[in-house]
Amino acid sequence: MTSGIGSTVLGYPRIGPRRELKRAVESYWAGRTDRDALLATAARLRADTWRDLREAGLDSVPSNTFSFYDQVLDTAALVGAIPARYRQDHEVDTLFAAARGTGSLAPLELTKWFDTNYHYLVPEIDETTTFALTGDKPLAEHREARAQGVPTRPVVLGPVTFLLLAKGVDPLSRLDELVEVYADLLRGLADEGVEWVQLDEPAFAADRSERELVALERAYTRLAAQSARPQLLVTGYYGDLGRALGVLAGTAVDALAVDLVAGSEEGLAEVTALRGKILVAGLVDGRNVWRTDLRAALARAEALRPLAREVVVSTSSTLLHVPYDLDQEQGLGEEVRDRLAFARQKVHEVVLLGRALAEGPTEEWEAEADRPRPAPRHDGAVRSRLTGLQPDARTRAPYADRVAAQSDLGLPRLATTTIGSFPQTTEIRTARAALRSGELDLDGYAERMRTEIGRVIALQEDIGLDVLVHGEPERNDMVQYFAEHLDGVAGTELGWVQSYGSRCVRPPILHGDVTRPEPITVPWTTHARSLTTRQVKGMLTGPVTILAWSFVRDDQPLRATADQVALALRDEIADLEAAGTRVIQVDEPALRELLPLREADREDYLDWSVSAFRLATGGAAAGTQVHTHLCYSEFGEVIEAIDALDADVTTIEAARSKMEVLADLSAAGFARGVGPGVYDIHSPRVPGEEELVALIAEASRAVPGDRLWVNPDCGLKTRAYAEVEPALRALVAAAKRVRETTTN
Repeated sequence: MTSGIGSTVLGYPRIGPRRELKRAVESYWAGRTDRDALLATAARLRADTWRDLREAGLDSVPSNTFSFYDQVLDTAALVGAIPARYRQDHEVDTLFAAARGTGSLAPLELTKWFDTNYHYLVPEIDETTTFALTGDKPLAEHREARAQGVPTRPVVLGPVTFLLLAKGVDPLSRLDELVEVYADLLRGLADEGVEWVQLDEPAFAADRSERELVALERAYTRLAAQSARPQLLVTGYYGDLGRALGVLAGTAVDALAVDLVAGSEEGLAEVTALRGKILVAGLVDGRNVWRTDLRAALARAEALRPLAREVVVSTSSTLLHVPYDLDQEQGLGEEVRDRLAFARQKVHEVVLLGRALAEGPTEEWEAEADRPRPAPRHDGAVRSRLTGLQPDARTRAPYADRVAAQSDLGLPRLATTTIGSFPQTTEIRTARAALRSGELDLDGYAERMRTEIGRVIALQEDIGLDVLVHGEPERNDMVQYFAEHLDGVAGTELGWVQSYGSRCVRPPILHGDVTRPEPITVPWTTHARSLTTRQVKGMLTGPVTILAWSFVRDDQPLRATADQVALALRDEIADLEAAGTRVIQVDEPALRELLPLREADREDYLDWSVSAFRLATGGAAAGTQVHTHLCYSEFGEVIEAIDALDADVTTIEAARSKMEVLADLSAAGFARGVGPGVYDIHSPRVPGEEELVALIAEASRAVPGDRLWVNPDCGLKTRAYAEVEPALRALVAAAKRVRETTTN
């Protein structure tokens, strides 16, 4: 590594090209393998990443981007901020205890990472927290890479963002103590010969108060003033740094990375202090899969030269959010493939851009820059249909009229239900694999799924749930499944991306105009309804969530794509109603997730996202009870939008946050049905009946019983029946107890 930083990426995927880490971690959790095997898999994945990045030609290779579960949790372990109740004999077991809980011990709160589909563990900072450098992960991984001949740049979450992500009594008041721990870390890295350290401060891509900006300045003035330290690269990604860029440039940090995909060059020229810094220009999109326009990117990089001492090229953010390697995909048509770049290809783009910026365009750069890019799929019929929508297409009957029309559903106070999915068993996965391999034909697969649906319906009846679901055995993922049945959308075979912990998803690619060629869920829901006299929910994924959890075309506004998806769902709802389904859930767990980080951008987003949901549901009859589900979000910021969705029932995450959302709902005067989740499904622990009684009783004090639903936080797909069945029995029993002892 030179004294400069050179072309680089801000982070890299860590689950393994074929989810090797997921399998190793889950095998360890299940007791099938020991800790040594887990650690060996992790070491191999790290070594492969460092080697690949070095061989690709990056000037600076990041390290400490690996995690067994979550980088925020890793930072808490590094600085001594893991609550004592989670401490185990080995650090990795402590991390897993905090992330998943143990026995009666609930895990740390889990929530969304800025406006992405990644989740992080929320640090707890209180009077018992004593910051100290208690881990050596950044140094250990640097040594590990160096032993393999790869000098690296350790990446650590910055101290201010870490505290802003934490919960407790004013975590920011502990900044000075924490910064001294970071100073100790930098001193140790310098002693080891580390030349560069990357400190990530993505919290400043959002609106921040004067106090928070002062804290940022104080932290980096202190860290940069330290004589024994590596050179400091401070990054801001997921948008413009705004005023924080000037604050950071005014300190003695050596380099600043800016996101020029979610953000722009606007205002950079006004930050005159940048002229003494290295500017790391994030010109290759770290969050989407489209190829970079190399000519446009190089022109932008060239235009930045007068603004800084040196300009180098990087990704706009960590590549954690994109799949590993496009070359692994065999099923993508050329018209889609030729528009894409996954993590490996994005590294190549960075290298090409970096060399072109430093030395001029090469023959290889010219060939890649001139490679044709196919046009997106165009469908005139869906565009004409959207243009011709009537003014009332997004409006249902008044809520009071709907309540009256739905009275014959026969539901009790404190009605119980689940969010939709039931465990994806080994038998289900085996059947799906057999279908893919050709060992099982479609008829045989359908029969196995109908058998599983029958088992799930019978189980729910035995447990005593009031509104049932078919369990979604036929669905590999709530977004991917719908994508596979829509035109204008492509799926991948190995395009896995980490969502949280060992949970991985394969985001679909919305590459053209979206249409629904035929009904998607109707046969499964109709079969489930034939097996019971109770109501069975039709289960759909909403338009905003389909966009949020997909890679979306970037050649038209998100509003236009969302409305196309909404029309497809509107048709699906109509077909479900025609088949006799009276309760339909349109999940929007990502509504808050896509909320822009800057206040100035939110009104437009909330307008089109709510409008798309209402287009999807606006054709439903008054007697059809429309549910929606939202999870792992700070709901206070979008309460008005949730209300504007006009769903009859809204189920929401609430267990880990101990019903905090109810105060927001009460303050907003929310007056429709609500189901604050009482069972946290992201942990393997089984809640006891008394615990659930307390949560339901608390909820019933805030929401009248005829509008209050009792349900888990989220779908049960990732859990095992050994956990799910006792938890649901406890949930139903607790709801009955509260129903019998309250009049609300």
